[in-house]
Amino acid sequence: MGRKLQTEGRLRPVDLARGHGLSTQAIRNYEEAGILPAAGRTPHGYRTYTSVHAVALHAFLALVPGHGHRTATSIMRAVNEGATEEAFRLIDESHVQLLDDRRTLEAVERALRDLEAGTASEPAAVAGPGGTFIGPLAAKLGIRPATLRKWERAGLVRPRRDALTGYRVYDEADVRDARLTHQLRRGGYRLDQIAPLIAQVQEAGGLEPLGAALRDWHSRLAARGRAMLTGAAELEAYLRERGCG
Repeated sequence: MGRKLQTEGRLRPVDLARGHGLSTQAIRNYEEAGILPAAGRTPHGYRTYTSVHAVALHAFLALVPGHGHRTATSIMRAVNEGATEEAFRLIDESHVQLLDDRRTLEAVERALRDLEAGTASEPAAVAGPGGTFIGPLAAKLGIRPATLRKWERAGLVRPRRDALTGYRVYDEADVRDARLTHQLRRGGYRLDQIAPLIAQVQEAGGLEPLGAALRDWHSRLAARGRAMLTGAAELEAYLRERGCG
């Protein structure tokens, strides 16, 4: 480390807290968690902080929106322990997760486009006005009936049972969800990754209302990306303050 952490200007916990709308207890908690470097002590045992701690606090609060509280804490702890490579690895993992989320969104949008196109060009295989049975639906999707039953156990499709025969009957919403699941599976997504997406479609009541959710998803990803840039700039300022090369 290129310079001592305790510089001339002393700050009290309340001085750090006021500038960020925090309580003095939060400042002490951050120090105990390793987010801030260890404070100095007066002869009477009171904590004293410096401009280095102020920059550390600013960096942590800037990292949280892009990386989340847990990862931001781990990043700051690694820096304060001199393990900057570990801090960089954690940052890289967050960027990989953001990229994965972007690719998932792209896959969902692509699947929805394919689904809408397929729905428009191919009439559903129905067994009368009540809906579609498992065999015709599986044949239309090019999968086995067992696959549809597996998707049902995962909560991706929710067919009702015919009162007379006990057979599964898939209505229009079930066919839609089965088609969307099929598209995402072809894109390499696991059932546990698909489940929350199908749940959003089901809660929205169809594909059309999902448009607003997709736009919000885009906005949130953009905000995370921007927040990561801000966090990186503030972390770099902290590394310079610590004298890290």
